[in-house]
Amino acid sequence: MNDRSARAAERVARSAREIVRSVRLHGGIARATTLQREGYSRHYLRLAIQQGALRRVARDWVAVPDADAELVAAARGGAVLTCVSAARRAGLWVLTEDRPHVAVKPHARGGRAGTAAVHWAEPLVPRHPDALVDPIENVLALVAACRPREEALAIWESALRQDLVDRAQLDRLPLPAAARAIREEAQAFADSGLETIFATRLRWLGVRILAQIWILGHPVDHLIGDRLVVQIDGGHHVGPQREADIAHDAVLRLSGYTVFRFGYHQLLSDWPFVQATIMQAIAQGLHRAS
Repeated sequence: MNDRSARAAERVARSAREIVRSVRLHGGIARATTLQREGYSRHYLRLAIQQGALRRVARDWVAVPDADAELVAAARGGAVLTCVSAARRAGLWVLTEDRPHVAVKPHARGGRAGTAAVHWAEPLVPRHPDALVDPIENVLALVAACRPREEALAIWESALRQDLVDRAQLDRLPLPAAARAIREEAQAFADSGLETIFATRLRWLGVRILAQIWILGHPVDHLIGDRLVVQIDGGHHVGPQREADIAHDAVLRLSGYTVFRFGYHQLLSDWPFVQATIMQAIAQGLHRAS
């Protein structure tokens, strides 16, 4: 190879590296037209694909070889990830996700959604052409319409707790009826979706239920009335955390509180037992100060 050919090969390799770097900055997948606006020519895009540095995943989308499979599937289907799928990716508390949830333009035709749940509703917040994940406001609106009430409430409260959405901005959006109802009920105090579900299922009792209350130097998940403490154990209640919880339970009991502790599977798979236990405690006045 002569010097001119070597320099040309180096230019091609350098351009491929630069394009790949840009695609990774876009999250590992990007529209070809966006890359061209950034200054990368079609010629070098084709060369990067021929060399295996990029792969074409849809007509106007290219991706690095190890790109996120969910994003690639969304691009191929002309969709964006939304509802519980986007909520999970955002780190929100999601109880169930039976299949991918995607959104497409309300009047789109020919979308290849496969086995995904497709949401056709008009978005509250416009979706940027480069986006493959819905804005959080759209996600919450679709969650409110798609999921059971208590599960939707848990996801909304998770978003509020993590400051992923601004309550005042939500108030200014034309929320659908289901989303407005969840918005009115949602609080940011519960520490997990399990706590949201617990409090939601017991509101019919008409007894004050407070979440994440500090008692004797330590937070408790729920205080029912004045003296009934309920702790919800998720997967993180192990090791030193578990020991600290048990020690605080002892301090609470010595100070006159009744303490119940329920696990994840009890709450979700044996709710009648949990509810009956709380009902019996209230019937015996264990929630009242002596």
